[in-house]
Formats: sequence, structure tokens, C-alpha cells
Amino acid sequence: MSAVDSVLPPLHTLYQDHHGWLHSWLRRKLGCTHTAADLSHDVFLRVLKGCQPVDALREPRAWLTSIAKHIVVDHWRRQDIERAYRESLSAMPEAVVPSPEQDQLIIEALLQIDAVLRQLPAKVRQAFLLSQLDGLTYAEIAVQLGTSQVTIKRYMRTAFLACMSVS
Repeated sequence: MSAVDSVLPPLHTLYQDHHGWLHSWLRRKLGCTHTAADLSHDVFLRVLKGCQPVDALREPRAWLTSIAKHIVVDHWRRQDIERAYRESLSAMPEAVVPSPEQDQLIIEALLQIDAVLRQLPAKVRQAFLLSQLDGLTYAEIAVQLGTSQVTIKRYMRTAFLACMSVS
């Protein structure tokens, strides 16, 4: 019996016993049954990918709720990023609007960059965003953050290297 075979029966039971409850919980949180269905399945996919022994759970609903909360936060973050991207597109001439395929690739890249930036120290992220989004110079950022230009250059180097790591 493979490792997957030993996980599937307990996972199947977990799914059968708690999927309906989880879907209802997510529907109340999100106000949309379709999104709740998608996210509840994402929860069980994350369970399947995880290494926690499902059959040893003492509080499965608490555990599923914890996973679901993270997935909901990711969902809201994705919506925020997509909304900001769509708003910036609406200001562009139609001739430069990307195709649907390019659109999805851009959104995925933005999500990856967001994930990388969230892992950076707060001041590094702030300096990078002030530079790239607000167009501030390193000197202006240094004044705003109360640090030296040399430190800002170091922050920017760190942020650029992190962004370049996005594949």
C-alpha cells in the first residue's frame, strides 16, 4: 500500500463528514455559494498536499477552519490585486490592453511578486513601494523613512533581487 493509498480513506471520511459544514461556513463568510464551493475544495486540496495525518485529528473542524481562514485571506488578497490591476487597465488605451491569456499571466506574476514582497522586512518593502509606485527618489525615501540613502540602496537591492527570483 502506497502512502497515498493510506491517506485517501481517512481523507475521504474527513471530506464526507465535514465538507458540507465547511461549505456552509465559507458561504456565510463570503456570501457566495460558488466561491464557497471553490474554496472548500481548495481546503481539501491543501489537506491532501499536507503532511498532517488526517486520521489522528482531535478537532477536525478547528483544523479545517484554520486552513480555510488562510485560503479566504489569500482569496481576498487575490481579489484586491486583480481589482487594482483592472483599475490600472481601465486608464489605458484599448490598443495596449493585453489579451485574456496575457492578462492571466500578468495577474499570476503580480500575485507572485506580492508574495515575495510580503516576505520582505517592512522597511525594505516600504522603500521599494515608495520608489516603484510613488516614484520617489532614494533621497526622498531616506528622508521619509528616517534613514540614509545607502540604507535605501541596500533595501532596494534586496527588493529587486527578491523580485527577480520570481519565475
